[in-house]
Amino acid sequence: MTDPRSEVTRQLESAISLPAETARRIETVDRAIADWMGRWGMPTLRVALGIVFIWFGALKVFDVSPAAALVAETVYFVPPELFIPVLGVWEVLIGLCLLYRPLIRLGILLLFLQMPGTFLPIVLLPDVVFTIFPYGLTVEGQYIIKNLVIIGAALVVGSTVRDDRRDSTSE
Repeated sequence: MTDPRSEVTRQLESAISLPAETARRIETVDRAIADWMGRWGMPTLRVALGIVFIWFGALKVFDVSPAAALVAETVYFVPPELFIPVLGVWEVLIGLCLLYRPLIRLGILLLFLQMPGTFLPIVLLPDVVFTIFPYGLTVEGQYIIKNLVIIGAALVVGSTVRDDRRDSTSE
């Protein structure tokens, strides 16, 4: 079996005619950067996700969320003065659970219970979500579609709950 490090070095040498020593140095730097990303990527993703949920939830709790009107229009059957702060507390709880490793499972559960509701405006308020159906998004539509990234991030973070070595930088 060939050493993958030497294979990358050979590719650098041949692809752009680098001297062998320069290619080895680039390989060393590349390896160090990839190792650093591997070490810090997961905890950074988890903490960032937690901060986003705490922040967006707190905006709802303190009645300063720019998404409040969209939420109120979507969940028209519950008084917004009740629903929006409750949703805010729910989101803050998600964020706090993501920040404290023993509660990640609970946070992921709460997140996945909440996520379907975030896509309701696509069905209930398409005129608010689209400028041109189905691809031209309004700012509100972009706000909703970005939840696909949050779902992906939650799946990645959730994949670490059975392996403490994958995110051990903070409790």
